[in-house]
Amino acid sequence: MCGIVGVLGSHEVAPLLVESLKRLEYRGYDSAGIATVNNGRLDRRRAVGKLVNLSDLLVHDPLAGKAGIGHTRWATHGAATVVNAHPHRSGPVAVVHNGIIENFRELRARLAANGLAAETETDTETVALLARQYIDQGLSPRDAARETLAHLEGAFALLFLFDGEEDLMIAARKGSPLAIGHGDGEMFVGSDAIALAPMTDRITYLEEGDYAFVTREGVEIFDAGGRRANRELQKIQLDATRIEKAGYKHFMAKEIAEQPIVLADALAHYIRGGAVNLPGALDFSDLDRLTLVACGTASYACMTAKYWFESIAGLPCEVDIGSEFRYREPPLPKNSFAIFVSQSGETADTLAALRYASGKVGKIVSVVNVPTSSIARESDVALPILAGVEVGVASTKAFTCQLTVLLLMALKAGHDRGRLSDEALRSHLVALRLLPGLMNQTLTREAAISSIAAAMAEAQDVLFLGRGPMFPLALEGALKLKEISYIHAEGYASGELKHGPIALIDKVVPVVVLAPRDALFDKTVSNMQEVMARHGKVVLITDPAGAEEAGTGTWKTLTLPEVSPLFAPILYALPAQLLAYHAAVAKGTDVDQPRNLAKSVTVE
Repeated sequence: MCGIVGVLGSHEVAPLLVESLKRLEYRGYDSAGIATVNNGRLDRRRAVGKLVNLSDLLVHDPLAGKAGIGHTRWATHGAATVVNAHPHRSGPVAVVHNGIIENFRELRARLAANGLAAETETDTETVALLARQYIDQGLSPRDAARETLAHLEGAFALLFLFDGEEDLMIAARKGSPLAIGHGDGEMFVGSDAIALAPMTDRITYLEEGDYAFVTREGVEIFDAGGRRANRELQKIQLDATRIEKAGYKHFMAKEIAEQPIVLADALAHYIRGGAVNLPGALDFSDLDRLTLVACGTASYACMTAKYWFESIAGLPCEVDIGSEFRYREPPLPKNSFAIFVSQSGETADTLAALRYASGKVGKIVSVVNVPTSSIARESDVALPILAGVEVGVASTKAFTCQLTVLLLMALKAGHDRGRLSDEALRSHLVALRLLPGLMNQTLTREAAISSIAAAMAEAQDVLFLGRGPMFPLALEGALKLKEISYIHAEGYASGELKHGPIALIDKVVPVVVLAPRDALFDKTVSNMQEVMARHGKVVLITDPAGAEEAGTGTWKTLTLPEVSPLFAPILYALPAQLLAYHAAVAKGTDVDQPRNLAKSVTVE
């Protein structure tokens, strides 16, 4: 979600702050700002919209100083206005904040009674007001920050800067990530290591409840109980080329095109000697159940995995969305695994669900793209999907890598439980290694997909249909289309068509049917015929055998390479992504940063 950066440097920090914030643009935001301390004086600049607006402001109204903090805001409390933009300031204190302060109304009322009235609609301003109150009472900045943190409820990553303090930043995290970067006589803070990558590769991640006093000499970290804490200093490796468009018009286009490469990397990592090599001695042989939890696109990966775990391994599997899971207080058998899937590894609802399940199940397993993330660190076993940095808000390569890792887990589970012989497992793995090549073949159909998408872009509503493991992919295809093109789209199980959605069919509604020639194909074709009988515009995505058997009458037909039905959801994700991408391009929307959305959702 929002982005935080802080620098205690030896040079003017305003350009460094803006450049670092640019590296966090992928998170999504609607305003930005920075604050610095120069000759003991705290000042700030803020602007609505993209970072270029803040850059323009700084040209006309520069901000000097070698200590500063910056923020890109995704609005939660209060509209996207300059007044509501971060950093928030009250007297000698400036604050940037990711997350939500849940008790801010109570705090604000108490502060107002003491003569400190709020000027914004935000929850964050309350933090600055509270810290100011304690400084006015004579506390030092360090003690004022400590006292402020003790009164906050909710989730937050916070960074404080103080008037008269050119060698101090105070950082704190609870439920939202924050990293400390170590330089040579310089120190940095960021909500994402990507923001700090140009300045340092030495990172310390704050753990839950930590707060830290950062100076140019180093950092003092304290845990939630106020005890000095030693946190590991890690040397990170970030491939800068993965954060560049490399000639593509959009990050999303680049990340779609990267899928054959990253999928091959993931397969090479997990397949060893004709077997699936998973860390943590994961053994599925005697489990009673699996529980899979995720949000958004990752939840559709889990829904697909449910088909795999149950059909391949005979292992009962429940799928929950993170935002609902813990509120129904589900009973979790001890002899089970809970699997949490998140691209960022910081998804607030998924992390909260993980904490609910901790101690109730045999193992907590995470499937993540960021192995240093909160979800990974709080799991018993973390399985990286190895997709590389994904900048586009709409997940593409992370989704197919999530599917791949979950499929490998299901294959291992089938082998562990005696439902797959050594020979059968090897056969599946050999076929799976062919998938990157099939992806490359599919990407050669992009011109045809672009033409279909341009025609679909004129529609106001689109339906996606699929059966079996293609049903979650229909949900994902609809999500992709609506989140970046703003076309209303819905995904349905094909057999549910006649139970209501068929009322929506008319001659202007495109219906995308995802139908490889599998055991359910004939039933899907029957549903497709029902659509065409009502003059619906069918876009059939199938393989050569399916295209031949389905016959004529479709509005558009897209033929993909033949693939094992087991792997079809991974391959068929590509045309679903490309349809959404090219429809969005045709409509002229902001493909990489669609309105109202954020890459890493760290609030409920």
